Amino acid sequence: QVQLVESGGGLVQAGGSLRLSCAASGLTFTNYAMGWFRQAPGKEREFVAAISSGITTYYKDSVKGRFTISRDNAKNTVYLQMNSLKPEDTAVYYCGLRSWLDRWHLTNADFTSWGQGTQVTVSS
Repeated sequence: QVQLVESGGGLVQAGGSLRLSCAASGLTFTNYAMGWFRQAPGKEREFVAAISSGITTYYKDSVKGRFTISRDNAKNTVYLQMNSLKPEDTAVYYCGLRSWLDRWHLTNADFTSWGQGTQVTVSS
């Protein structure tokens, strides 16, 4: 049974940094692309960043240059380093997976096996 567990969220002031982690189990991690999504109150879950089973990455335009996605295949973990945080980054952040990655499949519906999420709150 695939399980994804997010951690690392918290309360931070604008301009601060956080690193989110998503630990995966129950799968052959190297076979999957991983993605980070977020959902703010009253809004739909949206794409933030994704990384292929190799090194290909994609980012939402508004986080480019501030967020970095990476993975450690030895630890079955994907990370999201978030710098220069803004109040509009406030949301519950989720990780998901899919078997392959390209720029045309980066929506909420393209990923599965969501974790429980981790809350990120950025104060102004």
